[in-house]
Amino acid sequence: MKFADFVCFEAVIPELESKDRDGAITELVAALDKAGRLGKGNCDKITRAVIKRENEASTGMGKGIAVPHVKHKAVKDVVAAVGQSSKGIDFAALDKQPVYSVLLLLSPAEDPDKHLQAMEQIFKHLQQEKFRKFLRQSQTTAQIEDLLKEADVNPSL
Repeated sequence: MKFADFVCFEAVIPELESKDRDGAITELVAALDKAGRLGKGNCDKITRAVIKRENEASTGMGKGIAVPHVKHKAVKDVVAAVGQSSKGIDFAALDKQPVYSVLLLLSPAEDPDKHLQAMEQIFKHLQQEKFRKFLRQSQTTAQIEDLLKEADVNPSL
């Protein structure tokens, strides 16, 4: 699976307005909803589910990255949104450092394989320092989209 298969580039937020975790999640879910990827009337339910999941265990993986995710019955296909914060957000990350890049992943409850494939793609790249650095430096929707598409064709990025 490639980033282009599941990242909704219309839901990329190059500078999140929110200063806290729940606000950032709410912004990203709303961006997916605005892009027509969640189905009518599901935005609040999905937002609550992601925040509930985040309360159980932080998805702040350290090194400035968080990957909030949830499987939900209202989600019809795997979809992701990307948000950046130049100031940093407290995600209760493992390294206790602020998060600058948030990759929100939503998956259908009945298709765990697709969820795992998308997570594998995300983590494969986030483990690479060069990719994290380029992502953090990306300041526009176009730069983020270009980086993710480049990562699809260049796995070592």
